Amino acid sequence: MRTARRLSLLVLLLAAALLAVIPSRAWWTGRMTASALKLVEGGPKVLPVARLWIDTDAACGAGARTDPDDCLAILWLLGRGVDVVGISTSFGNAEGAVVVERMAALAAQMRDAGLAVPPVLAGFPALADTDALPAGVVGLRAALEDGPLTVLALGPLTNLAAALEGRPDLAAKVQRVVAVMGHEAGHIFHPSEGNGRGLLGHGPIFRDLNVSVDVDSARRLMALDLPMTLIPYDAGRGVVIGPADLEAFAEQGPAQAWVARQAQGWLAFWQEDVGLEGFSPFDWVAAAWLLAPGQFDCAEVRAEVRLELAFWVWPRDGLVVDQAAGSRTFYCPATAPGLKDLLLRAR
Repeated sequence: MRTARRLSLLVLLLAAALLAVIPSRAWWTGRMTASALKLVEGGPKVLPVARLWIDTDAACGAGARTDPDDCLAILWLLGRGVDVVGISTSFGNAEGAVVVERMAALAAQMRDAGLAVPPVLAGFPALADTDALPAGVVGLRAALEDGPLTVLALGPLTNLAAALEGRPDLAAKVQRVVAVMGHEAGHIFHPSEGNGRGLLGHGPIFRDLNVSVDVDSARRLMALDLPMTLIPYDAGRGVVIGPADLEAFAEQGPAQAWVARQAQGWLAFWQEDVGLEGFSPFDWVAAAWLLAPGQFDCAEVRAEVRLELAFWVWPRDGLVVDQAAGSRTFYCPATAPGLKDLLLRAR
């Protein structure tokens, strides 16, 4: 009995010590300090998108908790007449073979709805460990050889890094890369942010997935110093897609209704585990930057992959941004209030 009491006392003392050293704001919000970045309202001026390539790890409907964001983004862009010259599949939200199957299903729905669907080519199904380039990478290279191209990277940078490897002539053809990734130093992202769910009110933590599944490709691409726009998870915070939003979206057409059905499991996850009324569609928000960059507040930054050490996460390599005036890399963590209406507006 005495030993048990001593152990209980020791546990209580350790817990008290831990709580004493945890900065409460960092624990609840994942932020050590307020953002030091100087954001430009409406973002720096950029050239309009002419030709677009989409690289995607779409997994909508593949499982009960796979997000529909890629499918929402692709359907939205094609429905607005953007010149998408090709789509390559990747991995991350699901295994490569699953992404190929999900993209085939989405493409069929879009064709049935009368949309012009570009070639959909399979890229690397996992980390690139072979010298043989898949069709998705070969197609991306061919598209770059044809002229300047914007690349929307909704998954890891595996295919794009492989396409540009040893090809500085093609890197010069990249008008801009728009990627869903990046964060400020000391920031982790958990959407519930202290609403009482999970351990001590700390809900599920979202890792920077598109970086973490292929850190090496992110490092190689950053070394090329391409024009880039980073749309982090924070940018999605201002858009919450709830049940009524999905119902209204489904009424826009059969393809929209199909995607809305695939989103139900993800919606349930955010309601039950995250504790919010709806989900933030990160990739859909990134797609919106292509057509409405003025809806985003951005900073010119330096972005690099570096080791991060913090007591609340395991040491890891992350894509961290710092202010850098005159940079060609933009980091856009804030959006205008009207962005959600723009996304849900029927074409």
